[in-house]
Amino acid sequence: MIIALFKSARPAQWLKNLILFAALIFAGEMMTTESLMKAIIAFVVFCFLSSGLYLFNDYFDKERDKLHPLKKLRPIASGELSTAVVIGAIFFLFASALGVAWVVDYSFFIVASVFVLFNLLYSLFLKHIVLIDVMSIAMSFVLRAYAGAVIIGVDTSEWLLINTLLLALFLGFGKRRHELTLLEGKAENHRKILNSYSPYLLDQLIGVVTASVVVMYMLYSFSPEVSTKLHTENLFLTIPFVVYGIFRYLYLIHKEEKGGSPTKIMISDLPILATVILWILTVIVVLYIL
Repeated sequence: MIIALFKSARPAQWLKNLILFAALIFAGEMMTTESLMKAIIAFVVFCFLSSGLYLFNDYFDKERDKLHPLKKLRPIASGELSTAVVIGAIFFLFASALGVAWVVDYSFFIVASVFVLFNLLYSLFLKHIVLIDVMSIAMSFVLRAYAGAVIIGVDTSEWLLINTLLLALFLGFGKRRHELTLLEGKAENHRKILNSYSPYLLDQLIGVVTASVVVMYMLYSFSPEVSTKLHTENLFLTIPFVVYGIFRYLYLIHKEEKGGSPTKIMISDLPILATVILWILTVIVVLYIL
């Protein structure tokens, strides 16, 4: 049962919460012990909250997941975990995480609570509204990025939030396209909202968001305001990694028919993984060494 519960908590998806460290890095606080410890606590809190939300979503969607070729194997959909165990785990994860958030910082607690409520609303209603479903997923990433700034007490960068939103939209539409092509005629049986999409529509949306991500990140990198705030004019050195990462992901979506799980791709696809690591290292060198 413990293994099944751990699997349902989806620890691999905790990688999404790494966005919480963005404010720490770009605010120049990475070498500050207090800020670093707070960011780590925030990361753990959001990992617990994310796992609680995944359990809630899987339980709520268990009947639809039984129609999915892969999700039907999940412990909740397959009946491996009982209702009592799932509800108990959800309560424990939410209560412990929000309790820690309350103790650490009240403003952070508010953001964490909004994150939970918003995602519960997504699981119950928002994911059934075309376009709003993907935009809601993107907003979850924005809330994560915002929480990372709140916990260390720095001003929230509009650039950070906008770039986070656009990148999350890019990944979200890519995931929808993968689901649509993977399930073909049975797509609406698994996720009813997929019936409102088509490969052509998603390709158009992905094209718009792709251009927006690249252009917005370039504007951010060359912005005089950002250069003054970060005390460097060399952030443009990170642009090639962003552009290649976006293009590589598009290749995986269209040629390899991947994209169902961005976190899985980041771990399993060596070029993507190397690009992310090199981007992070370059950012650190530009902001803290050059």
